[in-house]
Amino acid sequence: MRWSANNPIQPNGLVVIAGFFMVFQSHCAPLNQYRAERHVATGRIKLASDDLNDALLEFQKAIELNPQLADAHSGLGNLYRRMGDYDQAIDSYQQAIRFNPFSFVDAVNLAQVYQFTERMVEAIRAYLHACELRPADFDVQLSLGVCYQHTGDTLQAVERFQRAIEIDPDRPQAHVNLAVALDAQGKYYEAIRAYKEALERDNRQPQVLVNLAKTYMNQDRLKLARHTLMEAVDLDPTLAAAHEALGYCLFRSRDFGAAERRYLRALECDRRLPNSQAGLGSIYMLRYLEDESQAQYRERALEHWHRSLELQPDQPRIRKLIARYSNRGTEPDSSLLDDQPRP
Repeated sequence: MRWSANNPIQPNGLVVIAGFFMVFQSHCAPLNQYRAERHVATGRIKLASDDLNDALLEFQKAIELNPQLADAHSGLGNLYRRMGDYDQAIDSYQQAIRFNPFSFVDAVNLAQVYQFTERMVEAIRAYLHACELRPADFDVQLSLGVCYQHTGDTLQAVERFQRAIEIDPDRPQAHVNLAVALDAQGKYYEAIRAYKEALERDNRQPQVLVNLAKTYMNQDRLKLARHTLMEAVDLDPTLAAAHEALGYCLFRSRDFGAAERRYLRALECDRRLPNSQAGLGSIYMLRYLEDESQAQYRERALEHWHRSLELQPDQPRIRKLIARYSNRGTEPDSSLLDDQPRP
């Protein structure tokens, strides 16, 4: 029988060939999948041993064999993240999520890279996806709250920190972050309660004591703030933030000698403290204005203000003070006392 367009029956040879290719393809797909997965497994081993070039080749071979293999893209993301190539890491994690939208690990990794590179809007979106996959994950809720806080959305931050606390009330981190967010809203009593909740779970947290003292100072409870800061200093005598905050507290209490010593101690711990430099400048200028024959105090004040601006140029108040007191015979400025930069 001759084959023609009108004859639906194909020659036997063509049937055999077509069937061969179908069988070949059906056997080839699982084989490629197996090979791709083996390359991924080898790539992970290479990555764990810091053999980055070989790891890269393994993940790329896996993707050549199966471009939709989520684990291969995920491995590439981990590799690029290790290399510091964060844009490539983001692209790889996005591909992994595209082919496996239920990968909680890739969603978190993507969010963390966005957060590390300070792309907070994208980080929030990625963390929200992770929260949909695992709503009861403490770390994701906490990280999401931190990202909201960075964007200034303290309402959302408070909500996420509270969810983290509901998941695990015994971990102090969520209580601390909740307190910071509440303090930013001016809810000082609620913030104090949250700080104390954190300290009840771990009372050896000097930085938390510093934050608590600052909230007390926001309420003008200077004696309590001073006592709290002394506790922080006792826990960590090298904590510059504690000495600086104590200097500010003492300055507000008009104990300028003690404030000077604390600011100097803070700078011994960390020379990069613009507020300590500014505080010393204000103390020395006040001494000069009490006795203008002591010109050395004026010069020291101006020098500390200049150093403060070197560390943090965006301080219009300090620039105004320098301009005002660079000329002798200037009348005292009440802002020296009333508008000290807060550490």
